Amino acid sequence: MTFTSRETRIAPSVALVFTALILSGVPLCARQSDRDRSQLRTVQGRVLDKNQNPIADGIVYLRNKKTNNIRTHISDSEGRYQFTGLDPTADFVIHAEYKGRKSARRNISSFDDRRHIEMNLIIPIKR
Repeated sequence: MTFTSRETRIAPSVALVFTALILSGVPLCARQSDRDRSQLRTVQGRVLDKNQNPIADGIVYLRNKKTNNIRTHISDSEGRYQFTGLDPTADFVIHAEYKGRKSARRNISSFDDRRHIEMNLIIPIKR
């Protein structure tokens, strides 16, 4: 059995067209990503007990229902949390936990067109 190698040459005009297409697509991609970035969502709020007192060190779980990826955030001394850069085409489920207790699970729908969503999470404990 004999193997032969065949050298392929690209005509200079084809290479020039290919290069032009690649270079012309770069700014288009950059503009697209800037537009997509402006569409991303933010969810923020506070983790509170049932008396509306802030809970520091509560763990907030945010699950992307499309990818099943889970992001977490630990609430600060005033109970605040924030998730940024969220896909506007995905649905999310969010809840908080503190010392074995959990808040209700809340849904964030892709049909909700708000870019900034404020959502407080209540954990049923008395402090």
